[in-house]
Amino acid sequence: MQFILKHKLWLLGVVLGSVAGYAYYYFVGCKSGTCAITSSPVNSTVYGAVMGALLLSSFKKEDSNNIQSENEKR
Repeated sequence: MQFILKHKLWLLGVVLGSVAGYAYYYFVGCKSGTCAITSSPVNSTVYGAVMGALLLSSFKKEDSNNIQSENEKR
């Protein structure tokens, strides 16, 4: 449970990105099969999950204790 609370933005990004990736495949996707990402629902969903996780994890605040300890080491 603590893992979920600690990484909630990352997990939310994975879920939202997966839904967005599949929705993009379903509504826009490439039917000819020549598009590497959008020709398969699996590829599109995984790509969306990775992009969502990266996007939302960038909004995580740094722990002030870690910043202070790094400054004291210098």
